[in-house]
Amino acid sequence: MDATADVSAASGGAVLADLGDRIFNDVNLSINRNQSCGSCHDVRFGYSSPLVAFNGHGAVVEGSIPGRFGNRRPPSAAYATFSPTLAFNAEDDAWEGGNFWDGRATGALLGNPAADQALGPFLNPAEQALPDNACVVYRVAEGRYAALYRATYGTSIFSITFPPAPSMKSLCGSEGNTVPLSAADRAKVNAEYNRIALAIAAFEASPKLNAFNSRFDQARAGGATLTKAEMQGFELFVGKANCAACHPSSGQRADAA
Repeated sequence: MDATADVSAASGGAVLADLGDRIFNDVNLSINRNQSCGSCHDVRFGYSSPLVAFNGHGAVVEGSIPGRFGNRRPPSAAYATFSPTLAFNAEDDAWEGGNFWDGRATGALLGNPAADQALGPFLNPAEQALPDNACVVYRVAEGRYAALYRATYGTSIFSITFPPAPSMKSLCGSEGNTVPLSAADRAKVNAEYNRIALAIAAFEASPKLNAFNSRFDQARAGGATLTKAEMQGFELFVGKANCAACHPSSGQRADAA
């Protein structure tokens, strides 16, 4: 699908971001209805892991299924949308962009690495662990924000013929299941699943996650003055230590509104 066209067709960036916020924080989008994206990317902890006990012992987080843990600490969702589509920069002789710690959410599928990333955790057995993307789409369509989804993307999601509710409850409540769908309905599910990911990416691109209010940001805007020690640290960061080679501090700030 053309991700850019799809986002443009949705009604307003703020509406899309609001929908993404609801989806991001919906614990029903996990096999045991107990974990959302926000469970591992908590606003109170910089949109990363809030669990001190886990952070002190490798920082991997327990998924929806008790006793099953991921293999990497959740990266912060804040400022993640500024990572470009993965590409090789010949001038710097280095790869740039992508999401997840290893960059595997390249952005090649949806034109947006953050959206590509959002496709993964719902179906990851160590995370939200739903067995089929049809379960995600079904539960979104049944969610309290269904009217907002309709206002944003139209009625296509509600035209999918899913198995009866008791069957969907059973199919989506156990691992290893595939929801039986016609080819046409499966195509609709895949399209709506991509739209769900794009809505999450729109939320992650919003000012709610990209405040630009650190002391460094304030100093660059002329609203604060860095201390002598802070300036020395910054000079080391961009100079001898060469931290800025992987963590650049210059460049145009994208419009996150």
